[in-house]
Amino acid sequence: IYMARSSWFAATSTVKDQMIENNRQIGWHPPEIGEGRFGEWLANNVDWALSRDRFWGTPLPVWVCEEDPSHVEWIGSIAGLEERAGPLGEGFDPHRPGIDHVTWSCRACSGVMRRDPAVLDVWFDSGSMPYAQWHWPYENEELFRRHFPADFICEGLDQTRGWFYSLMAIGTMLGFGPVYMNVIVNGLILDVNGQKMSKSKGNVVDPWDAIREFGADPLRWYLITSSSPWVAKRYDPDGVREASRRLFDTVMNTYRFFSLYGGVEGWEPGENDPAPEERSLLDRWLLSRLSRMVEEVGRDLDGYQLTHAYRLVADFVNEDLSNWHVRRSRPRFWGNTDRQDSRAAFRTLWEALVTVARLTAPVVPFFADWLHRALDEGRSVHLAPFPEGDADRLDARLEAEMESVRALVSLGRSAREEVRIRVRQPLRLLQAVVPSERRPRAELLELLKDELNVKEVRFLDSADGLVRLAARPNFRALGPRFQKRSEEAAGQIRALEEEALRAFHRGEPTRIRVGEEEVVLEAGWLEVAEAAAGNLVVKAQDGHTVALDPTLDDELRAEGMARELVNRIQRLRKDAGLEITDRIRLGLEGPEEVRNAVVKHWDLIARETLALEVDGSSGGLDGRYEAFLEDEIDGTMVRLALSRA
Repeated sequence: IYMARSSWFAATSTVKDQMIENNRQIGWHPPEIGEGRFGEWLANNVDWALSRDRFWGTPLPVWVCEEDPSHVEWIGSIAGLEERAGPLGEGFDPHRPGIDHVTWSCRACSGVMRRDPAVLDVWFDSGSMPYAQWHWPYENEELFRRHFPADFICEGLDQTRGWFYSLMAIGTMLGFGPVYMNVIVNGLILDVNGQKMSKSKGNVVDPWDAIREFGADPLRWYLITSSSPWVAKRYDPDGVREASRRLFDTVMNTYRFFSLYGGVEGWEPGENDPAPEERSLLDRWLLSRLSRMVEEVGRDLDGYQLTHAYRLVADFVNEDLSNWHVRRSRPRFWGNTDRQDSRAAFRTLWEALVTVARLTAPVVPFFADWLHRALDEGRSVHLAPFPEGDADRLDARLEAEMESVRALVSLGRSAREEVRIRVRQPLRLLQAVVPSERRPRAELLELLKDELNVKEVRFLDSADGLVRLAARPNFRALGPRFQKRSEEAAGQIRALEEEALRAFHRGEPTRIRVGEEEVVLEAGWLEVAEAAAGNLVVKAQDGHTVALDPTLDDELRAEGMARELVNRIQRLRKDAGLEITDRIRLGLEGPEEVRNAVVKHWDLIARETLALEVDGSSGGLDGRYEAFLEDEIDGTMVRLALSRA
């Protein structure tokens, strides 16, 4: 039942224009809330009904004369109350019912001043927070000024007419500008099907159950990275697992790798570690990517683009750090005869992990602190400075070249998959086309060759020699234009030479003669099909082209067999529970081509598996070894055995 009641109002309509101007200075995230929902609320502002007829709440500090209600006194402090009513006594509680008994004589007449029984709207309490937290204006002037206005606040969309407004209204009435400089408007969390959670629907997720299942940090990480805070998001347990895998699992695996090999090598960060400019191109590339990522994350966080910022961190951890730098640097971390290069690899990885811990500390405080303490002599990440980019480490040219290398690797792998040739099988030649300003230097070229397992990489100025072009007439388009002469036009299109097709492909005018008429080809009249030249496998994307020669000879097959054997021996080492430093003796049973491959590539096998010797005699393996494995390699059955040396 709604009934008209008397109420006390704050005359917010008198400061409407100032509130609108203050709102223009605030960064709303998303902007449409500030311009639309909140802006429209201010534009249609009416006076704020402050009083509530309740018992609990902050008493309305207004005293009214019993004889003449026009005699009103507003009290602004306990001291002001004592000036009018006298000492209140120790332990006085300025709430109901005690304050209702405080009276005094009216200054204007003989009446008694009694407090109006109303209490304040609770949103007035919330809007007073910036001042009440410092007991301002009665004390802490310097502290208040230092912390006002707030850099940002965040709350749900429903607070447009609640906290967001009460903060703005009180601050404006006090004569301040904006009380907060930025607002992050939190969206709702929905169920996995996008439905609002409701007890009646039975789709409510108990947050404590979710924390027990996944942990607080993975939940925070999922909520931040799944979508912007102001976008309603579905709570999906599978999404939490995937987000957790991309950050926590990858960082943990990387840290375990670092800790394991760092312990074996006895590495600790020190002044004798090589300076960044003295490290390998792979290290300098990672440091450049790290510094650029730190700068981008900083800009995003300054702009309250939290989701994009931490997606950048996850991408760096997965794509740059784990899948590229660590994987490509594995031989440098253990058994590296170049001690300075080994120290450079460890130092670069350590710096990257420490930086990731510090970047993620605001979002995953527990995990980041554990990681940082493990890396930095027990120091808490929350006492460490937040990372800043280092312009001296940025190398845009190196990043561009490495990006081209990775693009070529991706295309090369795709070409191998097409002809079903594994990367462990070496190939003779890869031809490549990249933008001239991004052609990789020699050291990166070696990385490309090793990653794709090819003996030679040859760069070309264009892909013209790698593909053949053929024209396919489009009769649906030719018919309306040429009618009875459509077949003649199609024949002229089929007869176009490759150079003419390349010119057409480049957008240059290309002509054909149909009867007595010479016409310029139009795009819809034909399709230009590409086919690889010879037996090459050609792949292209974003200005990069590769042409892989899949031809195998006996020499390549033997090396491929050796690499497959390395893979199986490493698997057997793991299954046998060997330590990474354990040396082994090998036993082998297989046909002659397998034994010949072992002999020819023994140095590779011994180096990769820590094997001291191999026995390929036909005397049998049982009884002489600790672990066994039988497997088929390229259609050939091979039996392997090993024991600790």
